[in-house]
Amino acid sequence: MGPFAVILPAAGQSRRFGDATRKKVDHEIDGRAVWRWAVEPFAERNDVAQLLLAVAPEDRKQFEDRYQAELAELRITLVEGGAERFDTVAACLDRIDPRCEFVAVHDAARPFPTRAVIDRVFEAARAFGAALPGLPVSDTLKRAGDDGVITETVSRAGLFAVQTPQAFRLDLLRQAHANRINLSVPVTDDAQLVEAIGHPCRIVLGSPLNLKITRREDLPLAEAIFRGLLRDRER
Repeated sequence: MGPFAVILPAAGQSRRFGDATRKKVDHEIDGRAVWRWAVEPFAERNDVAQLLLAVAPEDRKQFEDRYQAELAELRITLVEGGAERFDTVAACLDRIDPRCEFVAVHDAARPFPTRAVIDRVFEAARAFGAALPGLPVSDTLKRAGDDGVITETVSRAGLFAVQTPQAFRLDLLRQAHANRINLSVPVTDDAQLVEAIGHPCRIVLGSPLNLKITRREDLPLAEAIFRGLLRDRER
């Protein structure tokens, strides 16, 4: 089977992060930007033929100026993203190398996708056409009204907190994105688009280390995860 292309969306506005001067993917962990930590596990793989990093059009020149050497070193194709996540992924799909049979989409704000998680997702995508990592929900779930009053306790049986990378046959994801105009509900990930065209998505075990940085308070947690990973490598 053919190789993977990997899309890393980084075109969001980082509104929940709360820093008007830098976006979350530009913040550093041990001297490296969050986006670079997210890219490197894929750059090291023999089954990945192309890396595409999507940034907002207004950020492109500054991003290229700041990271020119790293973009060249990692052989990253820089793409201008769109207003919504699915627009950004669609723009990257148009730039994928014809050699690639599969595509993975990974949040540039998830700096520590482990090799084991990537292996599981890629293997399942090759076998089933669509795969994503997730963790079984362990907390009790409550539904509440706008007034904050709980209306019900929701069963957590069969529920997963979903992560990335999400991986698909390239033709399947292109078909799913073409069908986006027929959906009237908000779309929060690519697996949702694939589900909407009737193709089953296989979930595999994710990792608690695969943190998505959303708010500033997530950065100290990411740094703690890094220190733990570093200790593991030194043993």
